[in-house]
Amino acid sequence: MPGPLVQVGATVLCSHGGQATPTAPNPRVMLSGAPSCLISVPWVVAGCPLVPPPIPPCVTAQWVTGTTRVFSQGQPLVVQSGQAVCIPTGTPLMPLVTQVRVMAT
Repeated sequence: MPGPLVQVGATVLCSHGGQATPTAPNPRVMLSGAPSCLISVPWVVAGCPLVPPPIPPCVTAQWVTGTTRVFSQGQPLVVQSGQAVCIPTGTPLMPLVTQVRVMAT
C-alpha cells in the first residue's frame, strides 16, 4: 500500500503510547533533511505505560512489511502504511506524524 516514507524523528508510538525510535538511521536516503529507516533495523520503545504483571511493557519493535518497489541498500524502507510488531506484547507500532513529500509503494 502506498504511503509516506518514515524518517528518523517521525512520531511513531506503540499502541499504548510509548515513543519508538530506530536503532540505526539510513543516511543513504534523506527525507526532509532526516535519514530514512530500513525495515531490517530494530526499533526501541521508551515510555510504554504497561506495568507488569500481567503484561510487560513494549521494549522493542520490528517492522514486518515496508516498501515493495523502493529499496535502499537492497532493503525495503519503512512506510507509514507498513506493519510492525512490538516485543513482547505483539501489538503494532503506529507512525502518526511523518514527512509528507516522499511517497512510496
